[in-house]
Amino acid sequence: MTAAAAELSRLTVLELAAQLASKDVSAVEATRACLERVAAVDGKVKAFLRVDEKGALAAAEASDQRRKEGAPASALDGVPIALKDIFCTEGLETTCGSKILQGFVPPFDATVVRLLRRAGMPILGKLNQDEFAMGSSTENSAFFPTRNPWDLSRTPGGSSGGSAAAVAAREVPAALGTDTGGSIRQPAAFTGTVGLKPTYGRVSRSGVIAFASSLDQVGPITRTVADAAALLQVIAVPDPEDATSARLPAADYLSKLEGGVHGMRLGLPREYFVRGMDPEVESAVRAAAAELEKQGARIEEISLPHTKYALAAYYLIAPAEASSNLARYDGIRFGLRAKEAKGLRELYSETREQGFGQEVKRRIMLGTYALSAGYYDAYYLKAQQVRTLIRRDFTDAFQKVDAVLCATAPTPAFPLGAKVDDPLAMYLNDVLTLPVNLAGLPGISVPCGFSGGGLPMGLQVIGKPFDEATLLRVARAHERTQELYKRAPPV
Repeated sequence: MTAAAAELSRLTVLELAAQLASKDVSAVEATRACLERVAAVDGKVKAFLRVDEKGALAAAEASDQRRKEGAPASALDGVPIALKDIFCTEGLETTCGSKILQGFVPPFDATVVRLLRRAGMPILGKLNQDEFAMGSSTENSAFFPTRNPWDLSRTPGGSSGGSAAAVAAREVPAALGTDTGGSIRQPAAFTGTVGLKPTYGRVSRSGVIAFASSLDQVGPITRTVADAAALLQVIAVPDPEDATSARLPAADYLSKLEGGVHGMRLGLPREYFVRGMDPEVESAVRAAAAELEKQGARIEEISLPHTKYALAAYYLIAPAEASSNLARYDGIRFGLRAKEAKGLRELYSETREQGFGQEVKRRIMLGTYALSAGYYDAYYLKAQQVRTLIRRDFTDAFQKVDAVLCATAPTPAFPLGAKVDDPLAMYLNDVLTLPVNLAGLPGISVPCGFSGGGLPMGLQVIGKPFDEATLLRVARAHERTQELYKRAPPV
């Protein structure tokens, strides 16, 4: 890897955008630097499923031409980005980390992909993930596990582990992921990156392969809070193609970013300091709260009493919706088709048996059972009622505070293989993130320190519905105290 490419790969989104605007660097040079970095380190990290070198360079050349003509498409024109393999990309294979979709080439772009292209951002390729976004370690990918750039023996988290690992390893300045129960925020915490889950409805889900439709949300993974704000500005556009898309214009997130926390009330929920939390994580979160208090915020202990029911409710609602959404993969319309099947019923069963991994099958069976006659009221309906109580807890809390502070994950990144055979232990990784999805709220993870073993830890900030501006302000106020994004992993 050349010295010039190495230098470019260290730049954040906005730093690179500034150099592109001043014409100190071209989009082609920036894209080639990313491609060189991928070639140099991705054999160890394994974040990418496929690299679209030809498409990325063509987009970069078009960006340079626009700048030459004095008509850039946006402030981020020419800044490379990569995508979790859950987004439909016209002409580029999209597998959602599953064998059942191998060979599927969408005939259209997801709305967020279209928005990125419209902003002039070259798309470097597709990133690894847990199959159909079901997992917390990226070990459920049908292809290979992704590794954490801070320690290659450990997981980068999941399900957007490829997105987080690629950004942490400086392979690309930003990536998009999806978050159904913490799948942007938890990998961000594990890799020392910033992961933003917007309010449900803030970003279009059109063209995003569905896991659990009432929980899924699209968001950016970046190295800095400002970069996350800049990308949210690009993708937070009301979309008539998504019936759940909110018809609300996005705020000017960057203009409000440096407003600080003086006079804000920030809540620490006692239920989020759970038994089994790593003492180093708890200490880092409390230290971050103390630093924000020094900046003029008022820290208050609050209660979210129904938190203890969130995990059980989530693992009824999400599998039930997955059972419904994944019924479309039948070997008829797209993707894998069992070759030796005799008759339609056998074609369905053999295709799904061969195409789905164990975790996906587990969740389909859980969801189908919860929706079945005689059990719907006892399980799925009851879980929805609990979801209402969890949402009400947050509504009550936001009468008293402007945002909520807590850990993103109860521990730093765990070793690959440590929990893959214990589904319940794996599910517990999301205990601090999934209530946000159940309530449809925005949340962000920002680095708040390193463990004694040199592993990143994340502070989670939870905000009011559609108040991403306040969320980003709080996260930026914390980020200023440490500037941990300047530390690079050893990979």
